Amino acid sequence: MKRKLVLAALPVVLGAAVVAAPATAAAQPELSGKTVEYNVLAADGVGVKAVERAVERAGGDVTRSNAAAGLLTVTAPENGFTERMRSVREVLYASRSVTVGHSPDARKARVADQDAVEKENRGQGKKGKRKPAPAGMDPLDGQLWGLTSVRSDLARTEQPGDRRVKVGVLDTGVDGSHPDIAPNFDARLSRNFTHDIPVDENGNTVDGPCEFSGCVDPANWDDGGHGTHVAGTIAAAANGFGVSGVAPNVSIVNIRGGQDSGFFFLQPVVDALTYAGDAGLDVVNMSFYVDPWLYNCADNPADTPEQQAQQRMTLTAMTRALNYAHDKGVTQVVSLGNNHEDHGDPHDDLGSPNFPDGNAHPRDIDNATCRVMPIEGPHSIGVSAYGPSMAKADYSSYGLERISVSAPGGWFRDYFGTPRFRTNENMILSTYPKNVGIAEGMIDPATGEVTPDGVAAGVQKACQGDACGYYQFLQGTSMASPHASGVAALIVSEYGEYRGGKASMDPDDVQRVLEETAFERPCPTPRTVDYLDEGRDDSFTATCAGDAEFNGFYGHGNVDAWAAVTMGDKYL
Repeated sequence: MKRKLVLAALPVVLGAAVVAAPATAAAQPELSGKTVEYNVLAADGVGVKAVERAVERAGGDVTRSNAAAGLLTVTAPENGFTERMRSVREVLYASRSVTVGHSPDARKARVADQDAVEKENRGQGKKGKRKPAPAGMDPLDGQLWGLTSVRSDLARTEQPGDRRVKVGVLDTGVDGSHPDIAPNFDARLSRNFTHDIPVDENGNTVDGPCEFSGCVDPANWDDGGHGTHVAGTIAAAANGFGVSGVAPNVSIVNIRGGQDSGFFFLQPVVDALTYAGDAGLDVVNMSFYVDPWLYNCADNPADTPEQQAQQRMTLTAMTRALNYAHDKGVTQVVSLGNNHEDHGDPHDDLGSPNFPDGNAHPRDIDNATCRVMPIEGPHSIGVSAYGPSMAKADYSSYGLERISVSAPGGWFRDYFGTPRFRTNENMILSTYPKNVGIAEGMIDPATGEVTPDGVAAGVQKACQGDACGYYQFLQGTSMASPHASGVAALIVSEYGEYRGGKASMDPDDVQRVLEETAFERPCPTPRTVDYLDEGRDDSFTATCAGDAEFNGFYGHGNVDAWAAVTMGDKYL
């Protein structure tokens, strides 16, 4: 789960949420001050049109509205507006949203921390069903140990995926022009729900200079690299070039909810999730948490009332969006996180809120009332990460409470005591946008060749005629979840219904096949594992609970594409 990958195109709410009270005849508070942004959440069962009218009566202007989740972005004077909202029955919460940022260097630090990127080394009979032609392997696939671990190499001989199956990548964007992405990229359905923010109101860098007019990136663009890496693992084309994905024939849909700078704000994420349901997407991959709180707590005593309100809004809006997408037929696959903690017994939260800088404060986390979103929301299929030795990666979170399955996430420090320890090949190789490679100093902008720093980091270039693509190694639960998303897409391809050029399958059925066909992996012996030899401290020490059928390190087991497409019908 890349943490934090993105900081904000759209503002995040940072203010007082208020439960509506009965209207009174008291005079309305005066509105004054500069115009700022708020988020407003409709009360349960209230339509957004009623809330829009109430906002306008209170002196605000609605700039963005999500009917499915009841979440609005509003502009109004900085003084008096939330007080007016208190008397509005239709409103559950209203809170100030503040756009803030951090420097590109800070973004890179967060990517390194959250993705655990090591900077030191860088069936016939169903209507419309067609018998698929087998797909082959691509030249660089020999370096993709994760591809063979999930047995995609075998699965594609029977079911390489169907183009009518749509996988949404809710991330920093997808480079739709990459030669390994372009054949499967659905430009018609792809959307960008963010706006670039060059600097915040205090002049701090957020996303940096806008690359495109209007500060809105095209829906085939990725300035972070994370989303493109994820997309390649899911469905890079098997085209005799570069790498291929777990499900090399399904379609990739960019539903961008993350900023260039690496944060994911509430409104863009909610908009992307509800759009996935409305657009008929079959699977959505999510490798992030919603900023600015790692754990959203309803009433943590260490937080101010305004901070508590913001977290309650995130919990409610995300729960609505996740339920909406699921009810529309979307299977939601979520990385378990890189916080190396048991989700049933979480660490203290020392880094929230992660902006504005300087506001983080230590919080004891009550597991009963605090949740990470979206992984601890409804209908989330949680995925942990393992390395090439099949051992749980040191960074990967775990625990019986939220885990569903495990998948290859890479582990740079795998194979301690052997020549393979701390090598790039222990991580996950996938697609890399050229523009990001240039910005990070990995690709020479003049020649297009990989720089010495890029070579050291394992960056690779592959060309076919005039078309060249680039590839990078990363690790994290962000790399594990797309392996599981690819298998989920193969399950829909094999067992879904096809009508009107679209696929569909109940998300609960997809999850059941994914879990039941996973390769069971028992807890290690001994059950408690420390990573001191690998250079980690005691906070990484983990204990595996459960048995071979289901445990905290591997869930129901390692996802298995071959078993899923050849044996999954037993569980339907």
